[in-house]
This record gives sequence, structure tokens and C-alpha cells, in this order.
Amino acid sequence: MAGPTRRSGNLPAEPTSFIGRRREIAELRKKLTVARLVSLVGPGGVGKTRLAIRIATDLGRGFRDGAWQVELAEVQDPALVSNALVAALDLRDQASTEPLAILLPYLRDKQLLLVVDNCEHLLEATAHLVTEVIRAAPGVRVVATSREPLSVSGEHVIPVPPLELPSAHDGEPLAQLLQNEAVMLFTERAAAASGRFELTASNQAAVVDLCRRLDGLPLAIELAAVRTRVLTPEQILDRLTDRFGLLTGGGRAALPRHQTLRTTIDWSHELLAAGERTLLRRLCVFAGRFTLEDVEGVCTSDDVPSANALDFLSSLVDKSLVMKEDAKSLACFRLHETMREYAALKLREVGEEEVFQQRCSEYYRSRCQRSAAEAQYGLLEWLEWMELEIDNVRSVLRRCLNHSDLQRGIDLASSLGWYWMTRATTEGVRWLDELLAAGPANPEVQARAYFFRGVLAVLQSDPIAARPTLERAAAAARETGQLTLLSHSLSMASVAENMAGDRASARRLLDEAQAATAGLDDIPAAVSLLQARALNGFFEGDLDAVRSAASEGARLSRESGDLYRLEMMLINLGLAALIAGDLDESKPLYTEALRIAQQIDDRVAEYSSLDALGCHAASSGQARLAAQLLGAAETVRTGAGASVIAIHAPLLAQAAESAIAALGASRFESEFRAGTRLSRGVAIRLALGEPAHGATAASDNVGGGVLGKREAEVARLVADGMSNKQIGARLFISERTVDSHVHSILNKLGFNSRAQIAAWMASSNR
Repeated sequence: MAGPTRRSGNLPAEPTSFIGRRREIAELRKKLTVARLVSLVGPGGVGKTRLAIRIATDLGRGFRDGAWQVELAEVQDPALVSNALVAALDLRDQASTEPLAILLPYLRDKQLLLVVDNCEHLLEATAHLVTEVIRAAPGVRVVATSREPLSVSGEHVIPVPPLELPSAHDGEPLAQLLQNEAVMLFTERAAAASGRFELTASNQAAVVDLCRRLDGLPLAIELAAVRTRVLTPEQILDRLTDRFGLLTGGGRAALPRHQTLRTTIDWSHELLAAGERTLLRRLCVFAGRFTLEDVEGVCTSDDVPSANALDFLSSLVDKSLVMKEDAKSLACFRLHETMREYAALKLREVGEEEVFQQRCSEYYRSRCQRSAAEAQYGLLEWLEWMELEIDNVRSVLRRCLNHSDLQRGIDLASSLGWYWMTRATTEGVRWLDELLAAGPANPEVQARAYFFRGVLAVLQSDPIAARPTLERAAAAARETGQLTLLSHSLSMASVAENMAGDRASARRLLDEAQAATAGLDDIPAAVSLLQARALNGFFEGDLDAVRSAASEGARLSRESGDLYRLEMMLINLGLAALIAGDLDESKPLYTEALRIAQQIDDRVAEYSSLDALGCHAASSGQARLAAQLLGAAETVRTGAGASVIAIHAPLLAQAAESAIAALGASRFESEFRAGTRLSRGVAIRLALGEPAHGATAASDNVGGGVLGKREAEVARLVADGMSNKQIGARLFISERTVDSHVHSILNKLGFNSRAQIAAWMASSNR
């Protein structure tokens, strides 16, 4: 199943057998044949996500473009629901003014199954988005999971009950009992926890009674099963029965299911040591994934010393109260949404909520500010870190706005410039606009905020918004004596004026930027000025000026390790050569730029380079290749929300005309459409002249021969939802070796998540 990497960990990761729910799966299959939207509705802890993942895994192969999941549990802001879907579909909010402008054109002709998971806290925003998607994309089917229906037209609601309970009668054969859903889950989780648990004739009565006592609730069963590390099923049953008896006057009357779950969590919580309980409740301040470093920076104190944080956290993972997952080479953790709600109640009960929310806000403000200055010189690693932490950062930004903590909020939003520029342009615009409109803040901080707001407007090709914002940035930078920021603001303002067609103002601002930069010993400011000069040269038709500025900019960027600006300068040089008709000079420049763009996942630079290499192919007599690259560039461009670069337009028209003359209109259209259906990884390898099996097959199915035999085996098990540890056990290889294979698969296929591997396997029907 494609989409963001599937959350993994002790809870609520799916067991390899995928717990049955045969009736619900059959009903969901039937509904999806006639319904565009099916909502799985039920209380927390009942297993809605597991059921949705199971059905999507089963049915995804029937959709040409696979099955994709968008996880909303960690999205707290309704305005970010469409951004979450953009990210889930591996699109990029990099140059658009509205996420729907990326989503709807992309989905219009797709045939895919979309799982929108955990949307109960975002019902209105999710309902609006799903309605728009269904209206625009007739080939899309949606499965939503929530505690309440979305209440939109055409919605088919399937209530999700707990797992099927075992019979209360004694003497049922073990083999038959092991087919029961609740018993199956308890047995699998107990075996995973203890390493040796088996259902036997001697313990089956206790297991059956436990599953029945826990009402078949998956989360409650898992919390009980993990205790088999130290307790027998009989002991677990006795202790839980005692707790339930207190709530029912000593009888065995059934509790409401939400009370059953709460009581089970309470029981697990009270078995914790004091330090473990303290840490668990404090972890709720993280909205998304978090690392050990985050825990040490936010949650420790005299009663939870930093030296003990790892031990306490490990214990909580072992007890299935915290989930562990890996983000590349970094271990990270998260709370199940039900557990986060419980922890938040506990934090509030002891009066620590305000203190630790403030600590969390200050931690992310200070950490992001410290890393921002050097981010451009380690951009790949910084972006990976930001993608791991972004849900926590978003939560802090919202908290700052809600509590009028504008200084901290603007500090934080302004320190994320590189993330907004390369990953989330419209989101960055929204945060900066809200914060700047909320009231006055420190002038120095506001100057930086105005600057980044102007940069984002330029990236969105919106000079109307860019010009006044950059003017404010320059004025505030002068007033506060921030000479480096003044230089950057004037250079970017010159670019905005050229975009608006005001050449005189652009030249004036360029001269002012030159004067401001002259006295600075600052390489980034010098490179920004050189970029403005290069772009000004394009607007004025002065290719010598472009070459001079871009050559110096490339040298400085290469020496300083600034990949983003090096990529831009190489594209400038390549475009100047292409316009001049110097094919031999342009290709290696664009080739290097494309490799860098792929490395830092810059979709706008990828599309620009693919377009240019398509033009090069057309001019070199490779008409079929040209058509495919132009088609692939179109897909990457729309997936980033970008518009056609004005300077490219005549070159693209000329390339298309040349390819049509060589192929004929019909075949050109066929090859162009084939290019639009290539995965980015295949398209990039095709452009670079590397082996790109399946490129002419015009699909995300890369075809045979791309992966080695062992890699193909690993990819199949990744598609089955297995963790690296499970794959290693299955194939008798180490977890480290599995991790190496997964990284190799991602590189070969041009993907960046395990879920994309799963989607590729499904679409290629392997």
C-alpha cells in the first residue's frame, strides 16, 4: 500500500496474519463495488485502522494506481488536511498557491483506493476534501476511518464492532479456537511479547475469558497480552477481574466498551513505576513522532532524570504503551491516539499541562533556530529531521497563535525557511500570514518573516504578493541594521520586479543589492545577488551576463557545500547554453543539476531539468526520448503545483514541434502520455541515460530486472507490511542487512518510503 511509510511498532501495527474480521471485510468489498465513499465508524481501540489497511492491501491490486493511505491522527489543524493528502500521495507543495490545485488535476484520471485514517477530530475539513476529490476524480474510491460518519452525500457507513468473541463454552478444540479473531490477536501479541507463549489446553479457558472480559477490543487485548512477559493468562485475568468488579459492584455485568478500554489502560498504567508513569503522561505534548533527544529536551526533570529517560522509554515500548518505529537510521517513537488522549488527561490531572507545553514550544523554537543557520550546508540531513518533526512543529505553531505567543511563533516559522521553500510552500505562506497579521512582534524577527514570505511568493510566481512583502523586509532590515538580510531582500525584490515586468525597478534594486552586499563577507548573500543578476540577464536577453553570474555563483556554492544554490546555478548555466544552441555544454550541466535535485528531492528543479533534457533530446534527433521526457516533466511539474517557466515556453514549443515532425502527431502523443505515467525515479534514470527498465511500458511498474533476487524478496515482504526485524527472521538475515536492502530498493526505484515500494509491488502484480 502506498502513501506515507506505514506506522510500525508494538501498537497498533498489524500482525502478519492480519486479524480476520471476515464479515466486515466481505461487507466492505461489496460496498466498494457501488460506493465511492465508505466510512468505517466505531470507538477508539476497536481496530478500524487495521481493517482499513487489510482491505486496502487486498483490494489495492485491483486499482491501476494502487492504494494510498493518509494518516490524520497527528494532524491537529483542519487547514492542513489537504496538505496531508498532498504528502501522502508523494506530491509536493512546492510552488502552488493552493493544495487542491495540486491534488485535483493529479487525481482526475487516476484509478486508486484512498484510505483516510483517523479523521474524527477533523470531520468538516475531511468531509470537504473528500467531496472535492470524489467530484473531480471518478476513478477514486475512498475508505475513511472515524469515530463518527463524515455525513457527506453518497457516504456508506459500516459500523465496526469489536473482534469476534470466542464461545463461552468449555472444551472447544484448540485448532478451532485459534481461528477466533480475538484469541488469534491475543496469542500473536503474547508470543511477540514473551517469545514463547502458546495457547494450550491448560491456559485456553483463561485466554477465552480474558478476550470475552475485554469485549474483543483489540487495543485492550494487546495491552493485556503484553503482560504475559511476567504474568500467566490466569494472573492477568484475576487482576483485571478485580478491577472490573470494583466498577460493577462485585458482579460480572458487562461494562460499556469505552469503560472496558479505559479500565484496561488504567490497569496497565498503574503497574508502571513512578518514573514511567510520569514520562508517559508528559509524552502527550508531542503531536507526532519524537526521538530520545526530544524526550530528554522536553520531558525530563528531577523525578525523570535525563540519564534514566532511555530506560523508562524502553520499558514503555516493551509494555506497548509507546510505539517504536525507525526513520531511516534514527529510532523514533509515537503514541497511539487513544494513549495520547489518556496521557493528556493524566498530565492535566497533575497540573503539568501548561508547564510542559511551554517547555515543548521553547524546545522546538530554540532547536530550529540553532539549526537554521547551517541548514543549507547540510540540507538533506536537515530536511530529513524536519520531516520527522514537522507534526510537533505544527502543533507548537498553532499553540503560539492560540495563546498570542507571537514572538516565539514568528521565530519558529522564520527558522523553517528551507522547509517551506522545498517542501511546503502554501503551508509556509499560511503560517507566516497568520503570525504577521496577529499583531506586532520584535522588528528584527518580523523582518526575517517578511523576507521568507516574499521568497515563497516568488516561488509561487506571485509578484503581486512578493513586491510589497519584500519591500517591508528591506525597510525593516535597514531599520534594525540587519545588513545581510537587507542584501538578501533587495536581491529577491529585484527578481520579483522582473517577474512583474518592471525592468527599471529590477535594475534599480539590483544596484542597491550590489551596494548592500559589497561590504559584507557573506557567501550566501553574494550568491543571492549573483542569482538575481543571472535571472535579470535572462529577462534582458543578456546571456553573457547570465553565464558570468551563474559561473561565479556555482563556484561559490560548490565550495561552500550549498547544494540548493548550486543546483540553481547549474540550471541557469544549462539554460543559457540551451538557448544559445550549445547542446554539448548544456547536457552535463543539467545532468548534474538533476542529480542534485533528486538527492535533495527538489521537485521544481527536477521538472525543470527533465524539460530541458527533453529539449536537448529533441535537438539531438532523439524524438521518442524527447516526447517521454517532456511528458514526465509535465507530471512532475503538476505534482509540485508549478507553472511553466516563461523562459522555457519557446524552447518547449520548439522541442515538441521537432519531435512531432519526426514521429508524427499520433505517435508523439502516445509517447508523451507514456512519459506522463512514468514514476519519477524511472523518468530521472531515463533522462540521465541510466538503465530504466520498463520506461517504455508507461507505468510505475518498473519491470523485471531492476531489483536483485534478494531485493525482490525483501520488497515483497515490505509490501506484506513486515518490519525489518520480521523480514530478517523470515529470510534468516540480520536486521542491518534488511535495512541495507531496503535502502538499495528505495534508491533503485527512486522512492522515499516503504509504502511506495508496497504500491509498486501491488501495481506490478508481483
